[in-house]
Amino acid sequence: MMKHFKVRFVALATATLATSFTGHALAQLTVVSFGGSYQEAQSKALFVPAAKTLGINIKEETYTGIAAVALQVKAGAVTWDVVTSGSGGAAASGAEGMLEPLDYKIIDSSSLIPGAATPFFVCGDVFSTVIAWNTKTYGDKGPQSWADFWDVKKFPGKRSFRKGGEFVLEPALMADGVPANKVYEVLSSPGGMERAIKKLKELKPHVAVWWSSGAQHAQLMKDGEVDMITGWNGRFDAVAKDGGKVAYTFNQGSNDMDCYAIPKGAPNKANAMKFLNEIMKAPYQAEFTKYINYGPTNKKAFEGNTIPAATARLSPSHPENLAKQLQIDQAWYVKNRARANALFQDMLTE
Repeated sequence: MMKHFKVRFVALATATLATSFTGHALAQLTVVSFGGSYQEAQSKALFVPAAKTLGINIKEETYTGIAAVALQVKAGAVTWDVVTSGSGGAAASGAEGMLEPLDYKIIDSSSLIPGAATPFFVCGDVFSTVIAWNTKTYGDKGPQSWADFWDVKKFPGKRSFRKGGEFVLEPALMADGVPANKVYEVLSSPGGMERAIKKLKELKPHVAVWWSSGAQHAQLMKDGEVDMITGWNGRFDAVAKDGGKVAYTFNQGSNDMDCYAIPKGAPNKANAMKFLNEIMKAPYQAEFTKYINYGPTNKKAFEGNTIPAATARLSPSHPENLAKQLQIDQAWYVKNRARANALFQDMLTE
């Protein structure tokens, strides 16, 4: 009898602890991301501290991308509350009706950079597609513009470029003399995409490798297999930290964002909105930069000395770096992604 009493007492004590924070059972929130070092950084800097502040039990899962949300939504069996996504995938999913509209009466977007707050997703970090080069080849005098990247006489050497129709047309047009603020205007005009493809054809004979993943383009630079490359700033920072001979410039880079969305029919939508509001706050975003070199979307994260000056200067969303870059227009890709990919594939297989 005493043994049964102890078991019941322990169970009762456990239940009491679980309800003591708010006076009732803690709400459950299921948050999904990409796994690896990125989700580990999110968990430490954002997810766990925000859940603790809100008094919410958080369950983390991993997935390969936001296309998986559609499977749950169409089956009427949504189990996820908040999903991490690239902004392009989220823009497409929102347009297809797979995401809940966000409530900006709950989510404070007043301090976020332009483009970070949209009807169906809100962005929490910025990364940049930049021009990088092998410092063993060029020292500190590597290419500083897309025109330089295309200039094989001034900068002889092996190139590597992204494989696919996304974020390759913009550099081609800038190499062809189009100002950054006119790129999407030109791409949207008759013959604009074809003009970019024509410029890519000039570069094609000099591209040794068409890369298709962040891990691949980082390895290319780590191994010194190419002399210049386009890719993601955070990957190159990691290569340099490991002793790789790589440097890059934010000049004419393209900034994009990782974001958060709520699947249509999420079981805990109200708490998901509160959770998104919490992780958009400056202290969380500043903390995130300690784990991975992606820039905060909350401008206040740069105020004071919250982010060390040396780290801030390397951030893709630091005001000085942001001013040098083109912001990717995800609305343009929602309308034009399929055609851009088709034109690129035709060019590649010619």
